This record gives sequence, structure tokens and C-alpha cells, in this order.
Amino acid sequence: MCGIVGYIGDKKAAPILLAGLKKLEYRGYDSAGIAVQEKKAVKIVKKEGKLDKLKSRTEEEVFYGRTGIGHTRWATHGRPSDINSHPHTDSFSEIVIVHNGIIENFRELKEELSAAGHQFKSETDTEVVAHLISTYYDDDLRTAVNKTVERLEGSFALAVMSRQEKDKIIAVRKDSPLIIGLGENENFLASDIPAYLEHTDNFYILEDGEIADIRKDKVNIYKFNGDLIVNKNKTKISWDAEMAEKQGYQHFMLKEIHEQPESLKRLLEDNLNGGQIDLTASGLAEDWLDNYDKIHIVACGTAYHSGALAKYLLEDKLRIPVEVEVASEYRYRNPIVDAGTLMIVVSQSGETADTLAALRLAKKKGASVLALTNSRDSSIARESDMVIYLKAGPEIAVASTKAYTNMVAAFYLLLVDGMRQRDNISDQITAEYTSDLIKLPEMIRKLSEQSKEQIQAIANNYEDKENIFFIGRNTDYTLALEGALKLKEISYIHAEAYPAGELKHGTLALIEEGVPVVALGSRADIFSKLFSNLKEVKARGAETLLITEENQKFETESVDHLIELPILNKDFAGLLAIIPLQLLAYYTALNCGEDIDQPRNLAKSVTVE
Repeated sequence: MCGIVGYIGDKKAAPILLAGLKKLEYRGYDSAGIAVQEKKAVKIVKKEGKLDKLKSRTEEEVFYGRTGIGHTRWATHGRPSDINSHPHTDSFSEIVIVHNGIIENFRELKEELSAAGHQFKSETDTEVVAHLISTYYDDDLRTAVNKTVERLEGSFALAVMSRQEKDKIIAVRKDSPLIIGLGENENFLASDIPAYLEHTDNFYILEDGEIADIRKDKVNIYKFNGDLIVNKNKTKISWDAEMAEKQGYQHFMLKEIHEQPESLKRLLEDNLNGGQIDLTASGLAEDWLDNYDKIHIVACGTAYHSGALAKYLLEDKLRIPVEVEVASEYRYRNPIVDAGTLMIVVSQSGETADTLAALRLAKKKGASVLALTNSRDSSIARESDMVIYLKAGPEIAVASTKAYTNMVAAFYLLLVDGMRQRDNISDQITAEYTSDLIKLPEMIRKLSEQSKEQIQAIANNYEDKENIFFIGRNTDYTLALEGALKLKEISYIHAEAYPAGELKHGTLALIEEGVPVVALGSRADIFSKLFSNLKEVKARGAETLLITEENQKFETESVDHLIELPILNKDFAGLLAIIPLQLLAYYTALNCGEDIDQPRNLAKSVTVE
């Protein structure tokens, strides 16, 4: 959520800030602004709406300054407007600030400051921070910021400038990500690495409780208690700026759908040794399954759906109890967790606030934590005991595709490695499962190419629909959940998923003539049950789409559209079935004329509750 950028160096700051914000558009925002240090004042331009509006506004101004900060805002306190946009200042425009996160005690602080004579222009919690810094400011910006953060409650990432100290930017992190890009006679600040990959591949990843004093020729990082951190570790990024560009695709989402074979191949190769699955690099013991008597999987959104699918497989094959829960609920129900619990947290960004809070709760109760994340050096990666990195590369579109695929595949790796440890599962069966895993990237590549035109034609029938329903059984139900989420988050068509067997318990009342129903039938073992439910909706006038393996026998009169999948192990076939669901969502949204990569009201990295 939101994006922070900063620059200090020998080049004009404004175009660098605007370009950095452009690279962070995927995070979701409703307004944007920049502030640049000029000779006599800090010049601020901010505008509600997309970056194009801000860019047009900045073209009316002349910027010479070499130091500045910028922000894309996702509204939490106060509606989207020019005034509520960042950057914010104190009453005298001495302190300039941008902020991600939520200041939970801002009302109390605002009342205190108002009583002391401070006047506020916006409805935001951020402006309160600027005013508070100004009360402590005495020609030393870092000290003023340090005193301020001691009084703040909540989560925040801050970038702060002073009109009097034009040679520095102060950055602060608490529960909201910030990185510092390192250059020659220039340094960069951002919420995420893609903002400045074209300028540098060396970064400091700020950790919670750290304050950075950023100059053009040096960066000093301190703890909140004032101690200088010596020999802060640098992170060198292996993927380049080109990986985060569209490379000829109309949208990042379509590019990322087609990147799935390669991203999946990277994950598998990273965890295979001599043709066998080897997870020891993640920190898992060779006999890890013997150390736990239950598994809790905690995540949000798409990541939660990957865990829901994993529950069916892990319980079926490994015979270990598995609970799957949305992170925002987990932390408020006093879960039964102890040293015998393996908690698996799943987060593409590694910064999802609810998931991070659930992780910390479980660790306090004695659980071991395994993270599945795409982000090295993220909060979740650092605080977990073990980490399987998803290796999906940069995912820019808000709607997750390749990260979801690699989340599911990471659970497959755990499944097969767990099967190796079970005496009742033969080495031959484990080897067959491993072989099927290795086949997946090429099968996904062929399916993406072969089904593209067919799915485009089907999507032409959906753009005017008000409701679309998805049904499935067992792991196919979890795929239905993910398919419905993808469709509604980018096309804005109301879509819901149901266990197919539950149709008779109320949902059939919603089926009428012409309503599309997408049926997932990737599991041959229960296909007949699923098809009976498909016939029920067809008898009530539904327009049916069936996704099932090729050569499956069924009554063709009940199926209006058919997508066939290559034949594969029933436990892994779901990863094939998700490809047409992603493409269906994409082409439906394209027909609807929606902003596919940046759907309204949504953000890529949810760093607030």
C-alpha cells in the first residue's frame, strides 16, 4: 500500500522521483505528490488521481533541486483529495514528510498539538507527525525525528526533510517496508526495490526500529535508541529492471501469466538436488515432519487460497492435522498453538501486516514458523525460522498470478518431501510425484499457448454479465475460490465460489437463465460428483464452462464451453487448471475496459490492518 520514493545526489530530483513513483504504481494509490528542496524553499506539488495528473501539474513548475521525496497515497485517514495527498508539512512548511502506515494515536496527538496552537489543513494522521517533528526541531532533524517516533503508536515508514537542512533525508521504518538504493554520489529511498533497479542493484533493507540519515555521499543507519549500526549488510538484487518491464505485453498481468513456466522452473531447480527434492537450504530439517503434530497455514487473499489447497493434500498424504485461516482472524481468536505446531505463513511481499502479526503471535506461543515468500530480506522472511523463497521474480500486477502458482508449487515440494518421510508411502510413488512436478513448467507453457484463443472467445460472453459463479469439489473448490477472486478483482463483475455439493443448500436460488457457471473438474476421482452438480445448474438455464482433463467422458449437452487440461497426477492437476482461470479473468477484464494492473481500491502490498 502506498509508495515512498526519495532521491539525493547531483541530478535533478523531480524526474527521478516521478519515474520511481511510476514503478511503484502497482502498490495501489489514489493520489500522488513530490517535494523538492529548492534554494529558498521546499517546492511541493501534489494531486488527487493517477500519476499522469501529477506529471502534468509538475510540467507547469520548474524544478532545479537535487534532493526530494515523493509519495503515492492509498486513503486511510481522509478521502482522496489534493489536500489530503502527501507530502505534508508543519504550519511553517519547515518540515516536509511522506508516510506509509497508520498512526494509531494520532487523535490524541492532534488534540495536544491543537491546544498548543497548531493548525491543521488535512484530515490525515500524517500531518500530525510533521507538526510533532517541528515541536522537537532544533537544527538537528534526526534528533527531532527520533524524539517523535518514540511517541508514535502504530505502523509507519517515514521520509522527512527540513527546509533548513537541504543535504539530507531522514528515513524511519516500523512495520512498513523501506529500502535504500546505493549509488555513486547519489542515493535513493523507496518502499520497494523495483522503484530504482534501473539505477542500482545494491540496497540496504531497513529493519524495524531503524532510522537512516541519507546524504548523497553516505548513509548512516541508527537504532531508535540512537546507536549507530556498524557494517549494515547490503543486499545485491539478482533480477534486473528489464524483468519488471512489460516486454511487449499489453499488461503486466498478461506478462506474468506467461512467465509462470520460467518462474516455476526456477523454484523447482532451487529445491532439487540430483533429481530429488531437497529443502534443507530453507532451514527445514531432513526429518522435519517428525517434529510436529499439527500444521497451521496462515495467509490472506490469494496466498490463503494456496494454503486451502495445500490442506487437502497434506492431510490426505501425510496424515497430519492442518488448519488454514485468514491471518486477520487468526490473531484475534486465541489459537491453540504450541511447540508441536509448524506454522506456515504465506505472503508474496513478505510484509503483509496481518500475516506478520499472526507470525509473531505464534512464535510467542512456541511454534516454529516456515515462510513462503517472494521477497528476500522482508520482515516475514527475517522473523521466520525457515524460509522457502518463491523465486517468482518481480510481480507488478496487483492481481497475483505467478506468485500464486509458485506458492502452490512450494506446498507441492513440502508434500513430496513429507511423503519421503512416511513409511507407508513407497519410494516409487515419491519418485513418480517428483517426476510429475518436474513436468509442470512445460505443461503450463503449452496450456497457456493452446488455450489462449479459446479463452478469449469464451470471455466475449462474459463482459455484460452481472454474476458469475464458480464451483468445484475438494482441491477444485479452492481453485474456484481463486478463479472467482481473480475475476472480480480486475473485471468488477460479481463472482463467487461454492463447494459444488452445497448448491442444493441455497445457492441454486441464484441460478437463472444465462448465468455463467464455471465448473472445475480437474480431479478424475470425483469428476462424476462434480458433473452431477453441473447438470443441476444447466437444468436451470446456466451457461456452463467445464475445465477438466482431456478425454474425460461426459454428456456434452450439459456443457456450453469446454477447456481441456493435459492428463496429470490428480493432486497436481490443479496447478494446470488455474491457468485458464487467470486468462479468463484477464480477457474478461480487457473486454470490460478496466485498468487490469491497478484495480480500484486495491493494493499489491497490504501493510496496514
